Amino acid sequence: MIDGPYFVLTVLGALACGLVAGVFAAFSTFVMKGLAALPPAQGIAAMNRINVTAVTPAFMAVFLGATGLCAVLAVVTFVLWPDEGTVELLTGSVLYLVGSFGVTVVANVPRNEALAKVDPDSAEGAAYWSTYVRQWTAWNHVRGVASLAAAAAFILGLT
Repeated sequence: MIDGPYFVLTVLGALACGLVAGVFAAFSTFVMKGLAALPPAQGIAAMNRINVTAVTPAFMAVFLGATGLCAVLAVVTFVLWPDEGTVELLTGSVLYLVGSFGVTVVANVPRNEALAKVDPDSAEGAAYWSTYVRQWTAWNHVRGVASLAAAAAFILGLT
């Protein structure tokens, strides 16, 4: 059974990953659908504004806090291997670090940066908006599922 500071880190990791999964689920299930229903120029402007305001201390503390917790849990898990629960904790750490943080860095952020450079009122902007919404949302689904699976893995590691 996991106990002491390792238990606390695991509970915090599960909570943080679950919270991030909820944010991603909200975006995938209704925010992006609402933005996609707007005229392209309005959708682009709204998403660009969201991308600027998302980088707030509150969200970054949760998103990067979960990243840090997962990294620490992965390292501690290697030190404790093969104690009970370590497979689940390592799995949860990898799911979040690769499937949430990694996908954000290699898929979602580059699309956000490209969107910020398009002219919302141009034909190219409208065409990119359609592609952006489809691809960004697909990668966001990956992030949400990976974050939720990481939370579940951490919970399983506690049992």
